[in-house]
Order: sequence, then C-alpha cells, then structure tokens
Amino acid sequence: MTAETGYLIIDIGTGNVRVAITNQTSQVLHLERDNVRYVKDELYPDAVYFEPNELWGQIMMMAEKAVSMMPHVNIRAITASSQREGIVLLDDEGKSLIGLSNHDHRGREWEDMIDDKHYVYSLTGRYPTSLFSALKVIGIKNRRPEIYSRFAKMLSISDWAQYQLCGIESYEHSQASETILYDVERKCWSKELCDIFGINMKVLPELRNSGTILGKVSPAYAERLKLNTDTVVIVGGADTQLAIKSTKPSVGDIVIVSGTTTPIVKIVNDYVTDIHQRTWTNRHINADNFILEANAGVTGLNYQRLKEIFYPNENYDVIEKELAKSPNCHCVASLGSLVAEEKSPIIQGGFVFSTPVSHELSRASFVRATLWDIACSIKENYEILCSVSSSIPGFIWACGGGFQSKVLGQYIANLTRTKVLIREGYQQASVVGASLVCNEALGIKTEQETAIEELQPQVDKNEHALYNQWKDVRSSFRQNVMEEMI
Repeated sequence: MTAETGYLIIDIGTGNVRVAITNQTSQVLHLERDNVRYVKDELYPDAVYFEPNELWGQIMMMAEKAVSMMPHVNIRAITASSQREGIVLLDDEGKSLIGLSNHDHRGREWEDMIDDKHYVYSLTGRYPTSLFSALKVIGIKNRRPEIYSRFAKMLSISDWAQYQLCGIESYEHSQASETILYDVERKCWSKELCDIFGINMKVLPELRNSGTILGKVSPAYAERLKLNTDTVVIVGGADTQLAIKSTKPSVGDIVIVSGTTTPIVKIVNDYVTDIHQRTWTNRHINADNFILEANAGVTGLNYQRLKEIFYPNENYDVIEKELAKSPNCHCVASLGSLVAEEKSPIIQGGFVFSTPVSHELSRASFVRATLWDIACSIKENYEILCSVSSSIPGFIWACGGGFQSKVLGQYIANLTRTKVLIREGYQQASVVGASLVCNEALGIKTEQETAIEELQPQVDKNEHALYNQWKDVRSSFRQNVMEEMI
C-alpha cells in the first residue's frame, strides 16, 4: 500500500468506545470497537460508573491493533471525542479515581440544593439536573467520602484521554458547557456557579480551544503504539459538536445527530436562550459560535438494543429490506423519548398493538414502531427549536449511526416537511469531525468534497393519523405513571 499521513481518533461514547485511523481527507481507514463496561453503584437509586484504568486498557489494546493493521499510515496526531456530561475524577498525583458517565444520576437527590435554578439557567444555558457534571460530583461528596477526600481534578472523558497520552490537564469549551460550572456566554469557569455547588475552582483545569495542540505524545505511548516521537495530541471535544462539524454546516444551519440520544441543534453566533427554558445553549468547537439545542433523549440506544434482540446477527441492510416488505404500521411505540417542553421524562414505555395478535405482526413491526417514535419526538423538538430561533433554513443536515436507517431519514423529512441532507461519512460523524479538527490544527487544507444524499419530503396520507396515534399512546403511558404515583 502507498504510504499516507493520518490520525488516530479515540471516540468514547455512552454505549461503546471506538478507536479509528483516518487519513487527511477524513476517510475512516480502520475502526476498532468495544463496549464501555459500567458498574451499578448501589449507594444511589440511579447511578453507574466505569473504572477509568480498565477503559484505558481497552483503548490501548484497540489502538495497538488499529496501528498494526495500518502500517502504511504515518500517524501525525491523536485526538479524542467523548460523550458529553461524563467526567473522570483524578487525585493530586494525577491518578484516575472514578469515571462517571452521562447516564449516571447519582446527584438526583441533591437537585433541590439549587435555590435559583432560573439564574443557573441564565448562566449555563441549561436547566440544572443530575445529568450535568457538577451534581455527579455532589453525589460523590455526599456518599463516597473515600473518593471525594482524594479528589483533586475533574476532566471531561475526552480531556482525560488526552491527558493520559501527554500528561497535560485541560478542559475543552464544548465539554465545559456540560458541567454547569461554566459561564457559557462569557466562555470561562464561573466562581459564582462553583460557590452554588460548593465546588472548589482549583479542581477545574485550564480551558483550551478545540484544535489546540496540547503537547507531544509521551515517549512511553509513542513507543508502545510505534509512533514517531513528534506525534502531537490535539484537543478534540464533545462528540455531538464534532459530529456536527462533520456535516460542514454554516451558521444558521440545523443539524440532527442521531446517536445514543438525538440532539437537534442550530448553529448561532449569539448566546440565545429560551424564555421557557426548554432548550440548551452550548459552546461549539468553533471558537466563536454557540449551539442551540433541543434533545429527543435516549433514542438511538433503544434502536440499537432492539436490533440486538430482533436482529442479533444481521446488519442494518437486512432490517431495511424487511421494512420495505412490510410498509404498514402494526403497532405503536413510546420508549422514553423526550420532548423539550415536557417537565419530566416518561419513565414507562412499550409497544401497543391490537389483540388478538395479528399474523402480520413481525419483528420488523417493532423496529418500524421504534423508528416512528424517534422521528415523532424529533419533529416535536424540531418545532420547539424553530419557535426559539428565527430564520429557519429550508433543509436539515443529518448525521450519526441512526441514519443507517433510510426509513428514519424519510420519516423525519416527511414529518418536518423539510429536505434532509446526509453527507458521506455520516455513520462515524464524531470521528470524521475529529479528523477535520486535526487538519485545522496542523494547517492542512483539503479540497476533496464528499457526496451528499438528499431525502425530499413525501406526502403520506396515513402519517397524520399515525402521528396522532403516537401522541395518544405517549399520553397514556404518562397517565399510567401519574396514577401509580398517587
């Protein structure tokens, strides 16, 4: 093979961790994947954690394999992407103590410690809940004193991976947006927010822009991975923002990222918030832009788990073919997706179908219902985003693994009545975005343009009735939960 220059990308998601090698045109040359292993923390009603050293061992094994499979690629830089809100706590010697994922809610019991949540929203661009990093730390403080007494530094998961490689602590701005210790508009850590949560500002590292060269890979890792000693570590960022970057959007564009959750975002120049506090406002990985976001919640993870149940040994093409053979909807799903204007999530869900069970009900029926649930919740959140921000473009960019289902993409185009654009490389959007960041950091310009698939909205006379049926099923699950609480 012809020698070429490339990058090693570490992408730590909620469900799995990936290590990829890309070239400088952001083509994914090789990818290794493994599951992130979580442990339930019995000291809290709803808490999980991961062992950072175990996860790093997985990453290194995958990195060694990836490099060995691509001996013709000269790795010039390494960067990292990771799930938002997740953090790793370090001691004063830089040793990892515990990893807390974005779906760790150990801080939920202490949400009421915040006297003025509206004021916190005004500074952070998000209504403060246990999803965000500060309340994870509060949970550790109140019930894990053996860890909290040693706690000296907090890093996002991507910044932790970069620290492992070069020994330099930092926190990237898009990741800092998720801590609720960061003033999003002013682009800095906030002493006022730290005081609200009783967290010492000394635990927060220096902020760095995405695309900054952090330092060189340590000699030990350069030797282990057979890299040149001048290989650099580049600051990456939050997986959502890097995925957005892969679509190459402009300010004002709307992007849907279909991953474990589904953010629906608009890139804006100014710090915009919602008077009803339904949306989030984040820093983008571009130095001066913001991301206005509504989020459909856990969506892609539902699809992935149902695939594992119904299609454990088949690829997504098999699912699409079966969906094409069975175009009618024989059941309706509500699986915990979120709508931004709802004050609380629906914690029960399932599938509703007529009885006795029809002979037409198949495994594809359950997948179709799941995709419809995802698409309907995206429509609802898209409309909320449009109501908060004016000047809506006549198209939507789409990326992320969920768009391996063309049925999902078409549903979204139909429900939003808007053209959907899917750029080549969408399946590994965070990896592609990270590769683009490496190019920018090293001053490398590539002119290669990628193909774009267009999904035009189609008129389906049945979809309006199906949409109303979805709303009714969703309402019934919410009512059931309320009745059980009485």
